[in-house]
Amino acid sequence: MSSYLEANARERLFALLDADSFYEFLPPELRMVSPHLGQLDAPVSFDDGVAIGQGRLHGECVFVAAQEGGFMGGAVGEVHGAKLTGLLLRALRERPYAVLLLLETGGVRLHEANAGLIAVSEVMRALLEVRAAGIPVIVLVGGSNGCFGGMGIVARCANAIVMSEEGRLAMSGPEVIETANGVEEYDARDRALVWRTSGGKHRYLLGDCQMLVADSGAAFRQAAFDLAQESHANAGNIPLTLAALEAEQQFLQNRIDRFGAAADPLDIWRAIGVADAAQLPMLEAEAFVAATAELRLGV
Repeated sequence: MSSYLEANARERLFALLDADSFYEFLPPELRMVSPHLGQLDAPVSFDDGVAIGQGRLHGECVFVAAQEGGFMGGAVGEVHGAKLTGLLLRALRERPYAVLLLLETGGVRLHEANAGLIAVSEVMRALLEVRAAGIPVIVLVGGSNGCFGGMGIVARCANAIVMSEEGRLAMSGPEVIETANGVEEYDARDRALVWRTSGGKHRYLLGDCQMLVADSGAAFRQAAFDLAQESHANAGNIPLTLAALEAEQQFLQNRIDRFGAAADPLDIWRAIGVADAAQLPMLEAEAFVAATAELRLGV
């Protein structure tokens, strides 16, 4: 089994797409580097930490982007964000079967704070335009850096999210929460707690991601295709309407009302009816999904 977690950005794309079908837009040889990092004597990457392009998934043309967690943790700067936005805007013109975003990022680069924040907002706007045009946007999260900050919000704007147990998804990372609220509130060194809180299994149970898969490129590949097909069949998992937005807001409010006082995700798991919550984290993805299919929220 080829580990998605251990692969770099382009290895993930090669595992996801049909053989020899990936064509990269703005490849590293064009040296599209950040205009800010060099001025700060910070290292640069010739692709600015993200690979974008097109390929085929089970024969269907898809647009893809993969963030490189090995460069600044996949953090978003001006050029990085512009490449993502450009990919989405090109999708509006060329109308691929789907857009797949392989996200691994801690959020915005501190080195390019304002430019990065603007870039994330532009990505978000372009993503919603793509969805409104009827093109599914599927997010894949399974890298060691997780998906945090502004890109965590971007992920939740997509039609659907695929995660592995090893992936993490949240607005703020563990260290940020600990710094702001103290170690008593959230101990970032407690890795089991971190993954119980923001990891793929918990996000799946809460209804924040649509599929939980094993840590393999093949599993992510099939899940991405299945969700793209489902999005086309159902005209999008969540319609871009006021009624859908209000329903989602009510779902989140109900979740807070029900679980807001929980001190640990295990308390939530017990509350939704998991008989042996302490043992659930030990299950493999397939067994976990089978054991919780009727218990997860939002279904």
